[in-house]
Amino acid sequence: MATAEIESRADQTDPGALFSLDQLAVQARERLASRPYREVPRATHVREAAVVVALIERAGVPCVLVIKRAPRGRNAGQWALPGGRVEPSESSEAAALRELAEETGLLCEHDDVLGRLDDISTGTGHVITPWVVAAPGIRQFRRSVAEVASLHPIPVARLLAPSVPRWRETPEGTLLQMPLRHDMVIHAPTGAILWQFAEVVLRGRDVDLSRLLEPDFVGR
Repeated sequence: MATAEIESRADQTDPGALFSLDQLAVQARERLASRPYREVPRATHVREAAVVVALIERAGVPCVLVIKRAPRGRNAGQWALPGGRVEPSESSEAAALRELAEETGLLCEHDDVLGRLDDISTGTGHVITPWVVAAPGIRQFRRSVAEVASLHPIPVARLLAPSVPRWRETPEGTLLQMPLRHDMVIHAPTGAILWQFAEVVLRGRDVDLSRLLEPDFVGR
């Protein structure tokens, strides 16, 4: 699938030009390097995964790449970041870049990696490590039909909208929601990762993800 075929119905909230992608990449690298990321201790039963907060540019606007999972298998039809299992023979960073390439066709290298956010544990027994990656210039996309239904560039500025995040009280506790488009509401863990990216990289302040709830449907 060529770049022009990516879904482009992203919310048009502007300040779309708060950053250029180059400026954003410099800021992200500096702010991620200046804070110690939180690591979840690895137990023998823990399944490790890695995901990518992929920063791309669309029509001069820096965006984060969100995927919609294929309508079958685990997490069917859910919003997600590119990523997947860390194989025993590879590092978390290598797994993140491999999964990014396999799922979206976006080829990135170590020099494109800007840093990492906090590990996050899921109710399915995974520990996810999020990596922030910048992909400047014109890149080709080719989604994995088996795993990805569609690709969606969301303007980074949308993460700073007054309505984002949204909090909902439930009997189990407070649920985070990231309403990034009229038809796109993202929950933890993906929503939590995007929220921390916005707080740490865009706003320059820290947040702890360890107490955020996942909705019941996550991981199904």
